[in-house]
Order: sequence, then C-alpha cells, then structure tokens
Amino acid sequence: MTTETDTVGSFETDTPTVRETLPLSLARRDEPAPARRLPWRRILSASLAVSLCAAVGAAAWRTGGAEGGLSVTAALTLVIFIASVWAWAFTTVDDTYISLGAATALVLTGALSPDEMFASLGDDTIWLLVAAFVIAVGVSASGLTGRLAAWLVTGTDHPRILLHLVTAAIVATVFAAPSTSGRAALLLPVYTALAGALRTGSGDDAALAASRKRLIHALSLIFPTVILLSAVGSFLGAGAHLVTSHIVASAGGQEFSFAGWLLLGLPLAALSSHLSTELIMRLFTRKEDMRRQVRVDIADLAEASPTPVTGPLTQAENRAALLIGTVVVLWCTEALHGIDPAIVALLGVLVTSLPGYGSVALRKALAKAPWSLLVFMAATLAMGDALVSTGAAKWVATSAFNALRIDSPWPFMLVVVVLSTASHLVIQSRSARSAVLIPIVVALAPAVGVSPAAAAFASTAAAGFCHTLPSSAKPVAMFSDIDGVETFSPDDLRRLSLLLGPLMVVLVMACSAWLWPLLGLHW
Repeated sequence: MTTETDTVGSFETDTPTVRETLPLSLARRDEPAPARRLPWRRILSASLAVSLCAAVGAAAWRTGGAEGGLSVTAALTLVIFIASVWAWAFTTVDDTYISLGAATALVLTGALSPDEMFASLGDDTIWLLVAAFVIAVGVSASGLTGRLAAWLVTGTDHPRILLHLVTAAIVATVFAAPSTSGRAALLLPVYTALAGALRTGSGDDAALAASRKRLIHALSLIFPTVILLSAVGSFLGAGAHLVTSHIVASAGGQEFSFAGWLLLGLPLAALSSHLSTELIMRLFTRKEDMRRQVRVDIADLAEASPTPVTGPLTQAENRAALLIGTVVVLWCTEALHGIDPAIVALLGVLVTSLPGYGSVALRKALAKAPWSLLVFMAATLAMGDALVSTGAAKWVATSAFNALRIDSPWPFMLVVVVLSTASHLVIQSRSARSAVLIPIVVALAPAVGVSPAAAAFASTAAAGFCHTLPSSAKPVAMFSDIDGVETFSPDDLRRLSLLLGPLMVVLVMACSAWLWPLLGLHW
C-alpha cells in the first residue's frame, strides 16, 4: 500500500541524488543537516488506534462477558481489526502481509479455528477469481479487446461521441477481466495508442493541436474513472463484491448471484460512467473542442497494437468471443441449470487453455494470476467471518446505533453511502474497505429497518469511488504517469473529486431508494 506521501515521491518528484540518500554521518560537514519532520499524521493516527483499543478493552472488562456485552474473544478480534485498519491506512507494509498476519493472530487468539482460516483459501469465491483471471488472460491474448476498442473509437468524427464510445468500450470490458487493476493493464495500451493517434492527426495547426491535447488530457482521466465506476456492473468487477457477498451470507443472508448483481449494478455502472465522462469534458475541455471534427486513424491504432485491429476476426478472436459469451450466459442463467459459477469458470479455463484450441497455455496463464491478491482475499474473508462469528461486529453496530441515535432508514443509508464514498481516503484497498465496512453495516441495518443486503450493496457501490489521490486506486496510479503521454495531475484529481464524489452519493442514494427496489432489492 502506498500513502499520499509515498505516491508524491514516486510520481511527482525527480529521483533523489546520491547525496540526498546518504546518511547524515556521511554528508559533508559544511552542509547543514536537513530538518527532520516528525510523522505527525502517523503519530496521531497511532494514538487514536491505541485509544480505540483501550476503549475496547475497557468495555470488555466492564461487561465481563455478560450477555449482550463484549466477550474477551470479540474484544481481541476488534483490537486485531483496528490494528489492521491502521496498518492498511498509515503504513507502507504490503496489504496481503497485513491481512495474513491479522488472520494468523485471530487463530492464535481463538477467534478463528485453523480449519476456518484455511477453509477461506478453498472458498468458491477464490476459485471463481482464479478461473476468471485465467479466462481474462486468454481473451487478452486473442486480441479481442483491442479490436473492440478500435472498432468503437474509429466510428465517429465528433469529439463528444468519440469520448462516450470510449466510455462504452471501457464499460464493456467489465466482463473481460475480474479486477480493476487487470482492466487498467488491459486498457493502458489502448489509451496510449489512442493518444498517439490524436497527436498524429493534429498536423501543423496550433489551435487543433491544443484542442487535441485537451482531449488526450480528458481521456487520461476518463479511462481510470470509468474503469473504477463501471466495476459495480459485474459480480466479478472487483474482489470487494465477492467479499461483500460472502459476509452477507455469513451473517445469515442470501449470497448475491452473478445475474442478480448484474441486474442491480449495470445500470449504475453505465449511468455513472457516462455522467462522469460528461463532467470530465466540462471540466477539462472547451466548447470549441467539441465543435472540431476529430477522426482517429485506424492505421495509427493498428501500428501501436500487438494484435490485428482490422480485417476479419481471427480464429482465436472468434473462439474468445464465443467463450466469453457462453460463460456470461451460463453465469446469468444459474437459476435455470444450477451449475455453480465457479464450476462454469473452471470449464471456461479448460476451454481457453485446451491444447490445440485455446489461446493461452494454462501454465502461462496461472503464472500471470495475482496470487498476492488471492491470498489477501482469503485472509480478509476470514477476518470478516471472525468479526461476525465472535459478535464483535454486532457490538460495534449496537454501540454506533446508540451513539448516533439513528432510528429511520433514510438517515442510516445516507450515512452508510457518505462514509463508504469517503473511505478511500483512509483505506486504499477496495477489498479491505469491504472487509472493514460490510460486517458493521450488515449488523447495524436490521435495527433501523433496513435489509442487510440492500445496505451492503449500497456501501459496496459507493466505495467504488476512489479518485481523490493517485494512491487511492491502482488504475488511477497506473494512468497518472505514462512515459511520453499526456496525463493528469493530483490537482486535476482533486478538482474532479470535488464534484464527482457528491454526484456518486446522489446516484447511489437514488438507485438504492427507487431503482433497486423495482429490481427486487428492497430496504
């Protein structure tokens, strides 16, 4: 995990000189020693974390394990949970290392049994992710996604339509890769090729060149923004969705199905993506830019693409399209055939890696799977289970309910959505945010007359907004610094977030209050 300070050092400043990296004892004596700044942010946050842990311990001691109180095991679970949140937010230690250490500590304290911890590694959500990653590698190797993007962006000469076609193409890739960082890696070459084609077409006209430069600048923001906001459109769009579904099921609710999540999430994904594109255009382009004709040269895109983008579909592309279509249809029709989505995904793996037929060898595809993310997912699933099973989440929810005195659904949902939208400022990992928020939300919702599933889905959807800092999400970081290509600055992100954040709160609240009840997810 990176903090704001780390990101600035990585992306916005020059590499330090040898003298800057020398210990003070080796620096020249006639040079003044640089002033050392105390890490006040980390010190204050650590003090707050220690205070919270002390409060938890005092509560457990005061109740003495009485019914409705906080047991020792639950208190230890909360202490480990608080320490993990602090480490995720304020240290540079790897997210996976923190979650794995927390899960191990939960076993040692008795909050989890070894069988419960290791069972999370065999959870069907982990197998589903592994299989989905392999399928994504096969589809990417076929060149199908690059051809789709090229086909869309070369279909108009109007800048506004071009940007919205790019947005539609990015939204469509939500079914091609099961993570936002994977989609960002998939689409980064598309952006660089598109930016190069726009620069090439400007010629010697200074006004046209400036206009196209602003379009490239806008595209550098549209790509990561739409990648992040459209993830809610698919159950596999982000690991956080699987965490949410698992925790809801662990608390006694019904797991979300692929089709159910698609029905609820895709309208929000499409609406938020296209509205954010309009917002970016208004903030970072001019009216005259929208009146100029612009056409992307397919030859420029073909030159930058490692796979063909013109001509008839190749055999590999046809097979990849058939595979993706079949897998998505089977996922959406689980209620008809009863085959588990993880088994469907494994069948897709066997097809995409079939010798003589598939587009990628299984060994190579598995080598590209993000195993660190998968271990992180398993550990956070175990943490979520411990929070629910020990009663820690219920105690926190009850205490928060009594403190906030919220007694009706509307204020509760608004607080959930606002806190979830802002949570990326503290916890950069999307899955970690779900592991932190969802157990508490699920435990608190029934007390105010709200369905735990509805509150959990709204929280997860709102947590998809994470644009304020380059360090807030991997796609933002990946698009913030590209050699030789125009990108955005941290100031651009903050400017966008000031308007996009409130817009997402309004959209999620509107969907949770009116749209999702019509689709079966009632408060």
